[in-house]
Amino acid sequence: MKYLSGYSCPGCGSQRAIHELLHLNFKEAFAYNPLLVASIPYITLGIAFSTESLKTRYPKTRKFLYGQNALYVIMAILVLFFIFRNI
Repeated sequence: MKYLSGYSCPGCGSQRAIHELLHLNFKEAFAYNPLLVASIPYITLGIAFSTESLKTRYPKTRKFLYGQNALYVIMAILVLFFIFRNI
């Protein structure tokens, strides 16, 4: 996307950020893609909620955090991140 339009997409720098995270360079990872670094706890929680024991124990919490409305919030965050990253 950056090559064609000149704008950085929300995922630009993710590979470099993951590389820096694997080397425990959190500051550099955040500089490459702050959204990726900030979303790691949410992704980790999503993986935990996909286990059968948590899926049945906390269905309302799981639906609140990963349901249809959460998808809209995530999409809004991605769009806002795209806009503010390119200003």
